[in-house]
Amino acid sequence: MDEECCPKFDPKPWDGKVIEWENKKFIKDKVRTLFYMPINFGKVITRLNKKVQEAGANTPDWLCLSDHTSKWNMDIYLAVDKEIPGAKNVLLSGKLLSKVYEGPYKDTKKWCDDFNEYAEGQGFEIKRMFMWYTTCPKCSKKYGKNYVVIVAEGQSSDES
Repeated sequence: MDEECCPKFDPKPWDGKVIEWENKKFIKDKVRTLFYMPINFGKVITRLNKKVQEAGANTPDWLCLSDHTSKWNMDIYLAVDKEIPGAKNVLLSGKLLSKVYEGPYKDTKKWCDDFNEYAEGQGFEIKRMFMWYTTCPKCSKKYGKNYVVIVAEGQSSDES
C-alpha cells in the first residue's frame, strides 16, 4: 500500500465559496523560486511541519497558502491550531473568495485569468491572491487529480 503523505482533497467545501476568517492562525516562511517555480519548497514545508509536530499542534485541512511575491520568492502560510514556538506566527482576518481548479500547473495563468473574471462577476475586489497546492506531485499522481485552490483576500463591492 502507498504511504499517504497528503490526504485526499475534497473540493466541495472550497469551490466557489466566500469564507470569513477572524484571526485564523498560520505560521509563515519563505520559499525561493526561479521564475515562480519553487526551489526549496519541500525543505521549508518539512521544517514547518517539524515545528508543528514538536508543538503538539495540527494543521487544519492541511491548508498551506502560497503568496507569490515575485519571480524569486514565495511566502507560505501554514494553518495551525495554536501558536508555534520558534516560528513566525501570523493571524489572517477578513473575507476570502475561493475557487478550485484541477489540472497541470502549466494552466496556472489560465486559472488566474478565470479567477479574476469570476471574482469580478461576484462583485469581489481582490486585494491579495493565494494559491493552495492541495497535494504534492506524488500524491496528485496517486489520486489522479491535481487540485489547486485560488483563495483571494478582499471585499465585496457592496462593502467598499
